Amino acid sequence: MSRAGNAPASLPVETAVEKYYRFHSRIYDATRWSFLFGRTAILKNFAGASPQNILEVGCGTGRNLAELARRFPQAQVTGVDLSATMLDLARRKTAGFGPRVQLLHQAYTAPLSDPPGYDLVLFSYALSMFNPGYDTALAAARRDLVPGGQIAVVDFHDSRFGFFERWMGVNHVRMNGQLRPLLQSHFTPTTDRLCLAYAGVWRYLLFVGRKE
Repeated sequence: MSRAGNAPASLPVETAVEKYYRFHSRIYDATRWSFLFGRTAILKNFAGASPQNILEVGCGTGRNLAELARRFPQAQVTGVDLSATMLDLARRKTAGFGPRVQLLHQAYTAPLSDPPGYDLVLFSYALSMFNPGYDTALAAARRDLVPGGQIAVVDFHDSRFGFFERWMGVNHVRMNGQLRPLLQSHFTPTTDRLCLAYAGVWRYLLFVGRKE
């Protein structure tokens, strides 16, 4: 399997999201547990699976990368993220796994593997921040997956409170139900459910699907 972008891509202009995470990376793991629900649940959907090549898009501080490397000791695990600051934290968190974990500093706008080589592609609270670009990222993921490979997404879905949706928008998060229909049209669902957070202030999506 050949992968494009093994060397860090050139990113001369810092985006608004990169600036956001350059600050929030300092407190990310200490604070996000309180509202990024379902991150552990999505990983449990792979019980009995044995992926050989795993990709996490928007890997952040490496929390999931480390867990995936522990759960699947035979797998190569790749994380890609736009934020160099977050990747610095991920590098420390995954150092014990050696070359089994690879980190790429770039946007995910095209497949990384030619021919398709990933058994599992994970998006954990990443796609709702790709504005624009979530549809491009999902198209790239479909092309990166081998036939029968799985995509897994946990992310914000929607809120019945306009003020909350607007506040999340200030934090670069779009949550108006835009992800689920696209996932359903591109992949065959094996898990597809909406879950309540904080007594229904918002809903989050748990989706696992196969590439046919």
